[in-house]
Amino acid sequence: MADHGNPCDPSEAPFCMNGGSCFKIPSVSTPTCMCIDNYEGSRCEQSHIFQESMGLDSKESGMIAAVVIIILLITVLLAVVIYYTCKSV
Repeated sequence: MADHGNPCDPSEAPFCMNGGSCFKIPSVSTPTCMCIDNYEGSRCEQSHIFQESMGLDSKESGMIAAVVIIILLITVLLAVVIYYTCKSV
């Protein structure tokens, strides 16, 4: 751990999630985590196992989510228009 700073105190060890290693850098007041494979984030809280198994990076995942949300919004909008059109007849 010499490359990353000093190990965290036992009371700070749970700071890192999903098997990440906790250490303290003297110039930083909060603990820092070194994540194991398939995890990332400041506390190793983000899993990217699903993205890797699907062959997607975060940009592609965001695009897919945006397209799905847009399709859902268009569907809801069309349903509302059809409802009010049929109601007024």
